[in-house]
Formats: sequence, structure tokens, C-alpha cells
Amino acid sequence: MESEPRWLDADEQETWMALAGVLMRLPGALDAQLQRDAGVTHFEYLVMSGLSMQPEHTMRMSELAAVAEGSLPRLSQVVSRLEKRGWVRRTPDPADGRYTLAILTDEGWDKVVATAPGHVEAVRQFVFDPLTKAQQRQLGEAGRRIMRVIAPSEPCPSRKADS
Repeated sequence: MESEPRWLDADEQETWMALAGVLMRLPGALDAQLQRDAGVTHFEYLVMSGLSMQPEHTMRMSELAAVAEGSLPRLSQVVSRLEKRGWVRRTPDPADGRYTLAILTDEGWDKVVATAPGHVEAVRQFVFDPLTKAQQRQLGEAGRRIMRVIAPSEPCPSRKADS
């Protein structure tokens, strides 16, 4: 015997529609700002900023794909574009030649440094400015709780443990 689905009540439906709208529109808004101000896509920026935060600005392509939330084929295409612009280069991993390393070049570092202020301002404008400090903390807590269900094996950044 099948059980009845747990339908959303009116409040849950309203919350879900608000979240779904954010999930659909925020990436486009961030992408538009980055394209307009820096000539890069949001995914290109995620790749370069992910590399910028690593020791020696280097990471295995497979790990970088996970950090940027993209597939290896998509990452490979994007890294090819970034290589043509002189911002990233690839080399075999000297520790294990089966892997390829992506390395942010000095020019790539300069691009991230030049792009970051406008991107941070867009994130503030779209996400943080409309919320109170309490709502920002609640959003962070809600996001971490959802991520623990969606991806329980992945570490979720947190300043403190959620209750």
C-alpha cells in the first residue's frame, strides 16, 4: 500500500517558490554582472577563484570540478578558454601522471584580483543587503542544513556547529 505524498502546505509552498526563484535567477544575475564588468562567466570566475585560494594556485582538475560544481567535460572546456586568455595553464601532475593539474597564472591571479571587488559587491547587493544580520545567520544555517541532506559526505563550511 502506497502512502499519501507529504504535500506542501500553503506556507511551505510559498517558501519553496521563493527559494526556487532565487535558485533560478541568482546565477543569471551574478553571471550578467561578471560578463558586463569583467568579461567572464560566473563559472569561469568560480574556476579561477577556486584556484586562487589553493596553495601555489594549483589543483587537480577532478578536484577543481568538484569545487566549481561542474562536470569534468564542462571544466575542461572552460579551462581551454581560460588557457587561451593566458589565465590558467594545465600540466600533468608530477605526483601521479594520471591526473592533470590546473594552475592559475600570474595574469589569472591579476584577473581574479581585479574582478573580485565587483563580484563581492553584486553578492552583497543581491544576497546580503536585503537581509538583516539575523536573517543572514538564518540563511547560512538553513543552507548548511540543506547541504547536509543533499551532500552528507561533503564538508560544509561553518563558523560554528549548528544545533
